[in-house]
Amino acid sequence: MTFRAVIDTNVVIAGLRSTSEESPNRELQARWDRGSYIWLHSRDILSEYAEKLLELGISPERIQPFLARLIVAGENVFIAFFHERFYPDDPDDIAFLLCATNGNATHLVTYDAHLTTLDGLFEFQILGPRKFLEALDKSAETTPDVPENE
Repeated sequence: MTFRAVIDTNVVIAGLRSTSEESPNRELQARWDRGSYIWLHSRDILSEYAEKLLELGISPERIQPFLARLIVAGENVFIAFFHERFYPDDPDDIAFLLCATNGNATHLVTYDAHLTTLDGLFEFQILGPRKFLEALDKSAETTPDVPENE
């Protein structure tokens, strides 16, 4: 099963600010770099990433390569369906739900309680970075290796 994940801004910020090699947020980025899952994004999400990172004082020299890599290697989701049955308390979080719904996500990864309380109400799971990494590990354990020539 290929995981398709929307990553909330708070996880991106934690990953870019972390100095620990043990950080689950940095591990998420490393796993994406290795092709363990597809990172879904929309125009609104990319804008929020840039806005919040700049507000926190992260330099454009660090933000631009990250966003450029995400645009090239992630999957852009066009938002065609704008209605959700359930909405978070924070309107900024709606873009993440819409991206997950329109992008057929398997997961939305966040620290935000406004979103995690909605887990179970959508077709995708809403969980924190550690739980997402555990799900990736479990999926890798149950997926048989298939030789390339088959």
